[in-house]
This record gives sequence, C-alpha cells and structure tokens, in this order.
Amino acid sequence: MPLYRYVEVMMKGKETNKVNGYHVPVMLHEALEGMNITSGGIYVDLTLGGAGHSREILARMDEDAHLYGFDQDEDAERNIPADSRFTFVRSNFRYLNNFMRYYGTAGRVDAILADLGVSSHHLDEAERGFSFRFDGRLDMRMNKRAGRTAAELVNTLSEDSLANIFYLYGELKNSRRIATAIVKARGKRQIETIGDFLDIVKPLFGREREKKELAKVFQALRIEVNQEMDALREVLQDAVKTLKPGGRLVVITYHSLEDRMVKNMMKTGNVEGNAKQDFFGRVTSPLRALTGKVITPSEKELEQNPRSRSAKLRIAEKIEE
Repeated sequence: MPLYRYVEVMMKGKETNKVNGYHVPVMLHEALEGMNITSGGIYVDLTLGGAGHSREILARMDEDAHLYGFDQDEDAERNIPADSRFTFVRSNFRYLNNFMRYYGTAGRVDAILADLGVSSHHLDEAERGFSFRFDGRLDMRMNKRAGRTAAELVNTLSEDSLANIFYLYGELKNSRRIATAIVKARGKRQIETIGDFLDIVKPLFGREREKKELAKVFQALRIEVNQEMDALREVLQDAVKTLKPGGRLVVITYHSLEDRMVKNMMKTGNVEGNAKQDFFGRVTSPLRALTGKVITPSEKELEQNPRSRSAKLRIAEKIEE
C-alpha cells in the first residue's frame, strides 16, 4: 500500500472518529494487509463498531467481493456502510457459522477480522457504565437489549462467584477481599450506579495503583456480563469451519486472557493449547500462524491513539485440506 494512501486512510479514519464519536480503528493497515484482500473475495468483520475497519476493507474490495459485518450493539447500527457489497448482521459474533450457513458462505470465506475489546464509544458514554471515569448506571452490556447488567451481578452473585470473576478475569490478587466488601455493602443497600460501586471498591486499593486496579475490576465485570471468553472460544472454533482453505484469521486483542486463547488456537487448533500430534510427532492443527512474533502498534500510532497501547495483532491461515 503506497505511503500517501496509508496517510490518507489514517486521516480519513481520524476525521470519521471526530464526526461520529465512536472509535479509531487500531492497526488498520497491518490488519488489512493480514487479510490479504483479493478479487471476488468474501470477508467478515466480526466487530463493526464505528466501521473504521469495514470501510477500508470495502475500499480495497472489487465489485464482485462481499463483506459481512457483525455487531450486537444497536449504537453501531448508525455506522452501517451504505454499500451494496456490505451485509450487516445484528448478532453476537459467537453465532458466526450459523449466519454464514444462512447466507450460504460457510467454508467459503477468504478472511475474518476481529477487533476485540471495548470501543472508545463505550468507554466515553457514561450511561453505558463501562468506565470508572463517569457516574451512571452500572450496566456494561454490549447488547442493551438483552442479558444481565453489572449491577444485577454484583447484587445477586455469591461471594465465591464474585471472587472467582475478579480473580480469573481481572487477575486481581485481592479478589476475595473485593467480593467480601461487595456482599457486605449490598446487605445495607442495593448497588445501582458506578458511584455506588466505587464507594465500595476504591478504598481497597492504594492511591498509586488505584486506576490500574480499578481498570482490572471493571474489565472482570465487563467480561462476565458479556460472556466474552465463551463467545471468543466459540467464534474461534467457528472461524475454522467458516474459512476456506488458505483463508485468513486476523485478530486484535487487548488483554492477556484474549491473547492467550487466540495464540493457542492459531498454534494448536484449540483455545486450551493442547497440541495434538500425528504419527511422526508433528502438531496437527487446522491453522498455521503467520505472525511468529505478535504485531503491536507503531510508536506513531501510540502517540496518535494512546488507547491502542495494549493491542496485539495475530494472523493465521487455514491449512489446505
């Protein structure tokens, strides 16, 4: 891709973000290069969001190609590209293969892109409840039409369940102490807002690490509310069925739990990382990792978009059958 075109795309992405206030696409150039877009191809963007990645995929596609974009968040629907080569799928991406079978493209897809994590839009909208920077309802649902809110979880789950969530998904060493404090506080009154929740957990952290620890607490709750690990496990398995031989799987992760699952899947063919070997001791996997070393944002991108600092990009190719 010529340098002038890359700069034009990045500037266009920044302008789009200013207009719709949604999200700056992370590692746009690297992700699309990994997709290896070709003539007449079939592509899937599993996380439409602000459509930053989708719009550039469409710009690289020819007239015979087609792109499917998934998103369960109704806010993302206002960003649907007005293009006959694009089909919007209002669904959690965990149902990838079901929808591709419906559209008759299962096993024929050339590349799948997943930009995981939370968009800038979610973090900056106080009423969504994703960030401790604002007060508002303690919600955290990606799909506002379904599921239990974070408030419902902290008011109803057992102390053991809460401790497990904070330990497994937030990797917090004081997970039991956090859970105990929550259960004790809700015995006096319901926890309904971000402010209510912060009043309980903030005193448990030292000032020097307060923001990092609170980020882990909110991450853990968000993952549980949206069942993110289960959804990721299912979509990675579905991706193998959906891709054609030689098709590409491109995934951008934002925390170690996601990245570990993606790395294992690309290396061994399962998210647990249990390598299966053939008679000659060779690992048998339906995927071949194309990124020996994980790809991270450039210094320039980090300067322009600090929220990209934890992003990691991995690419794999489905092995010819």
